[in-house]
Amino acid sequence: MNPSPGDRRLITNTILTVAALIALRLVAAAFTPLTFDEAYYWMWSKHLAGGYYDHPPMVAYVIRAGTLIAGDTELGVRLVSILLALPMSFAIWRATEILFGGTRVAASATILLNVTLMAAVGTLIVTPDAPLLVASSFLLFFLAKVLETGRGAWWLAVGAAAGCALLSKYTAMFFGLAIVIWLVAVPKLRHWLWSPWLWLGGLVAIALFSPVILWNADHQWVSFIKQLGRARIEDFRPTFIAELVPTQVGFATPLVFILGAMGLHAIAWRSSDASAPRALVNSLFWTIVAYFVWHSLHARVEANWFAPVYPPFAVAAAVAANLTPWEGRREQLAKFCRRWASPTGIVLFALLIVQANTGMLTGYRRDATVRSVGVGWHEIAREIEATRARVGAACVLAPDYGTTSWLAFYLPKGTCVAQQAQRIRWVNMPEPDAALLRDKLLYVDDSGPDGRPFLKDFFGRIERVGEVTRKRGPLVVETYFLLLVQEPKGGDPFDRSPPPELQK
Repeated sequence: MNPSPGDRRLITNTILTVAALIALRLVAAAFTPLTFDEAYYWMWSKHLAGGYYDHPPMVAYVIRAGTLIAGDTELGVRLVSILLALPMSFAIWRATEILFGGTRVAASATILLNVTLMAAVGTLIVTPDAPLLVASSFLLFFLAKVLETGRGAWWLAVGAAAGCALLSKYTAMFFGLAIVIWLVAVPKLRHWLWSPWLWLGGLVAIALFSPVILWNADHQWVSFIKQLGRARIEDFRPTFIAELVPTQVGFATPLVFILGAMGLHAIAWRSSDASAPRALVNSLFWTIVAYFVWHSLHARVEANWFAPVYPPFAVAAAVAANLTPWEGRREQLAKFCRRWASPTGIVLFALLIVQANTGMLTGYRRDATVRSVGVGWHEIAREIEATRARVGAACVLAPDYGTTSWLAFYLPKGTCVAQQAQRIRWVNMPEPDAALLRDKLLYVDDSGPDGRPFLKDFFGRIERVGEVTRKRGPLVVETYFLLLVQEPKGGDPFDRSPPPELQK
């Protein structure tokens, strides 16, 4: 059926809005320094593998694709991640259109998802959550196609989306449970439980995920142990649960959060029709949320971990904004949120970028972004390189993966850079030339002017040769002390202790 003139206008406006939001992120990406995690994943992208110590490899593939286009720049690292908002938007549009009908609700879900900080910052700052958010949107779309068409072949597409989600982050394993819950909850869908198509879709997901399994098998299952062992029952600490709602209000932006909460309430309690679509939204959202609530009783849940629930959450918000009949103050609240959610989200994103780069909104005081965003690294990298050349150091060492990654990105390309400890993080990369490691080394340390005491266990000579300060405006973010370390004991400057996950 051809869309009406009004629908065509709405489609055009939605496309233009998404394109404008992507353009805004591209501009922000070009002048915002990398976070330490982005620099770390950029190093992964230089040595692609089936898995890594922290996560599956999809984020490395995304960065590699971007740098092939735009080079080893901030924009190159982030380019493809930001552009992934285009297929994400298509998937959420089609999923909403199939599940709840109508161009207006589909357009609303698409815009509301894109203006959340989870999507805006989550695609700008490249982490495993960026491709996970896109894969989650396609999973919802393909499940909607299963419901719409009744054709088993769509389960293969579901498996492909689930496999890509698993290649992004291990959290995606909960999608399997969510799908089973959905099929059991809707009587007319239970026949899929013994259909070969469902199981073939599962095989597709496992086949796509198999490089991660094989990598872990070759590395003592270290990545699985690290991520799946985060929250242990004996670590019961319920204080973290208080952080869940406030952080998600921020990441969703307040007005989208209100619409999403209203929509989830309406889908669960107020609607009497469309039981299968409602059950799908509920299962994909609440299954993962239930796990994170349990996790928060034992350990901190980072705000970005909720990325895979944002596609169904955006659909719920669109249902609240367009399909649910509200009365009284709730009607006024829904109208207010529907009108102002997008402008509010855009303004919050712009303010966050300004703050991360300048600190001016808090009077140049410290905030949550000050240490993670690498403002000032362009400047101090030049000072560190000048010191390295002056003392004749053959390689630069650092104590943590963040500093190591920033050094590798911002120092002149080809400079020997390595983390002195936690060598498991770099297992996919070639070891630095042994001859360089026996020469003079420059250790970049933020612990204090005398360095870390354990360095004496690894080097016969340690001499402080300078210090540099990283600033954001007038604020000193960090002070790095530059140590010339020589005469590695035993000929090896590295701490090769096994990671905590593999220690008996």
